[in-house]
Amino acid sequence: MKRIFVPQSRRVVVCIEKAHHRKTEQKIVAAGAASGVVTMAVSVWILAKILPTPVIEDALAERLAYVLRANVVALVPFFIMLITVGNSRFLSEAIDPTRRAESRSMEIDGRVADNTLQQNFVFAVASLALGTVIPLHYLQVVWACAVVFVFARVVFWLGYRLNPLYRAPGMAATAYMNLGMILYLLFHIFAGT
Repeated sequence: MKRIFVPQSRRVVVCIEKAHHRKTEQKIVAAGAASGVVTMAVSVWILAKILPTPVIEDALAERLAYVLRANVVALVPFFIMLITVGNSRFLSEAIDPTRRAESRSMEIDGRVADNTLQQNFVFAVASLALGTVIPLHYLQVVWACAVVFVFARVVFWLGYRLNPLYRAPGMAATAYMNLGMILYLLFHIFAGT
């Protein structure tokens, strides 16, 4: 085996270049995540103000039915992703998943669908719980969250397809919206209100 000598100074330059590249990527992701969180928060706030207050009885069953309808809308991007993955497999060598013949776009679509399933699970649990505690005249915030969730998942998917670093706005928007609902619920639980 032949060894190639690389001068120490060249190794240092390569390490510095890699570190600079990593910092640039981190800045892109951080800026994308921050813009996603800000856009999500402002969008939920605006939508909650303009969406109509639900005209339902203040009963648990009515609240849960209202929230479940919003959850069905939040599932739409996931369902479209599953159709996209299935059709891509059907029309390619990857029809047999054991061949590992997926294209890069198929791999991305699969990862996006997997992450969206995870985010949908958290959204469903958190929004259903939120629907049981939030005052009735603010319950439309659940629909606001569902609309923003759908939009953020589309942004996540398109961003991932363009460049994996560009998935940050959509990812941060859904993750931090879910976290916001969870924190509200935890505060409600522990404050005893």
